[in-house]
Amino acid sequence: MPVLDDLTRPAKDDDVVGGVPARLVAAPASTEEAAALIRAAQDLAVVVRGAGTKIDWGVPPRELDLIIDTHRISGVVEHAAGDLITVVRAGTPLRDIDLGDQVLALDGPAGATVGGTVATGTSGPRRLHYGGVRDLLIGITVVRPDGKVAKAGGKVVKNVAGYDLGKLFTGSYGTLGLITECAFRLHPRPRAASYVVAKAPPADAARVREARVAPAAIEYDSATGELAVLIEGTAEGVRERSLKIAELIGGDVADGPPGWWGVDPWPEGGIAMKLSVPLSKVPDLVDGGDPVRGSAGTGVLYAGAAGITEVERLRGLCVRLGGHAVVLTAPPPVRDILDMWGPVPGLALMRRIKDQFDPGHRFAPGRFVGGI
Repeated sequence: MPVLDDLTRPAKDDDVVGGVPARLVAAPASTEEAAALIRAAQDLAVVVRGAGTKIDWGVPPRELDLIIDTHRISGVVEHAAGDLITVVRAGTPLRDIDLGDQVLALDGPAGATVGGTVATGTSGPRRLHYGGVRDLLIGITVVRPDGKVAKAGGKVVKNVAGYDLGKLFTGSYGTLGLITECAFRLHPRPRAASYVVAKAPPADAARVREARVAPAAIEYDSATGELAVLIEGTAEGVRERSLKIAELIGGDVADGPPGWWGVDPWPEGGIAMKLSVPLSKVPDLVDGGDPVRGSAGTGVLYAGAAGITEVERLRGLCVRLGGHAVVLTAPPPVRDILDMWGPVPGLALMRRIKDQFDPGHRFAPGRFVGGI
């Protein structure tokens, strides 16, 4: 078809998703161009790619004809400073979003894009104070698998029309369609920030929360045994609160974070896990000697597992503690025989949603939980 001929190129050796090579790659430059591409690709299995920082997360696709690369769908569409709102195209790297005195409080790996961050539902250390992707996302534009453009939410924080569509696409791993634009709520850029780092047990995170010092993040690293607290605000307020926390947990105040802050606790090519437990159970989770790192303030942590036995042990521990665990990525020999997602409530409903949005199961086929 002319549209496919105009917009696609033959895949190269590195155009691979989870070890599965693509046949074609397309990089549309707008929502309209992407819609035309998807309408013309109705017989093709599709995977969406942003910067590729998390392209190996999830299960490899059952089949892959076309990679839609979003790097040309980029840039800030609008910044309504008075309303604390911005509209950003999906292929925009998070690090490229400069909004002056305001900030989009999403953390991600170097190069991570807006669309990829929403599609995987990833949030970094500052989730404690600012909320995660679902909390910050107030509007979304997507191209459905049938090529139709759909919009939900709006550019005003109080506008909740169609809000659930944004939540539905958050963490959907590209199985429901292509995200092209996102509207986010913003926050004033902090004038100052400092970190308090202490050799302290994760249980001390509760003392920090109870001290009413409004931490932006509370992170723990089991390898070093360090608890680190981020404080943001005015220079005077940051200084006072930092000293209070330092006295409380016996730490030191620093201008920058410890070296492990925001760094994945697994080696390249290793088994990566996301662990979620109630706050009161974080100490029980990290006391097992595993390389665990993450938020002692929200109960979302990450771990590197040595093998399948350790995956199952960590997963069982999380379940006993009232939480859950998923494998984000793993080397092929492990991934091919491992249940990456584990037990997930509501799977039948998720299947029905997939059938409604993508009856042909063309978008990221098999990448998500339960083979969705």
